[in-house]
Amino acid sequence: MDIDDILREVDPASYAIPEGTRDLQALTRAWVAERSSPELLNWPVDGLFERINERIKQQIEKIEDMTGDMDPKTNFALIVIQTELERYKFIVRSYLRARIAKIDKHTLHYLSTPTLRARLSETELAYATRHQALLHNHYLSSFLSSFPQTLQNLNDTAGNISMIDTPDLDTAVFLRLLKDTLVEGRGTDTDGGMNGRYGDIVILRWSDAKPLVDSARAEVI
Repeated sequence: MDIDDILREVDPASYAIPEGTRDLQALTRAWVAERSSPELLNWPVDGLFERINERIKQQIEKIEDMTGDMDPKTNFALIVIQTELERYKFIVRSYLRARIAKIDKHTLHYLSTPTLRARLSETELAYATRHQALLHNHYLSSFLSSFPQTLQNLNDTAGNISMIDTPDLDTAVFLRLLKDTLVEGRGTDTDGGMNGRYGDIVILRWSDAKPLVDSARAEVI
């Protein structure tokens, strides 16, 4: 079950909203969550970005058709469409930049296992693979080649110490609960829990918040 399914249960009338508006809302939620979470979240697999990109393309074509029309009413409509287009483009760019920043910072971490690689889109996976190859070749030409062969790996885990830099799972995040659920968290001195209700805002370590987000019981805000 995803967030759209939950919203459909909570407020069936919301699905009278046009699909384009719902997609913009979904894009905005994904953007906010990606910017606020320390770890890379799953790439949308419901065709959201394909629909968003198609709408952007259609709007650009519409603007090109309307450009040059001297009718004041048409010019005003053109301004509105251009403003809306820029809003879409800003959110898309900011969302992608947030994801690329995380990939750049922890490339090996996200390439290390199939589970983590599954969070990336095909384009992001190709980018991360190429980025890591270029980085490794740069290190080899700069200094790694002078090291013994056994010390040239960037993903060494000898001695139970991993060289792979990972996200800080203890980073605090704010969550909005999407349904009544038990909220559990680890504290410095003791652990605790509470019966959360729909709409509650809570703050948790990301390691405690992630199960709630993955199960669509909460969203990052």
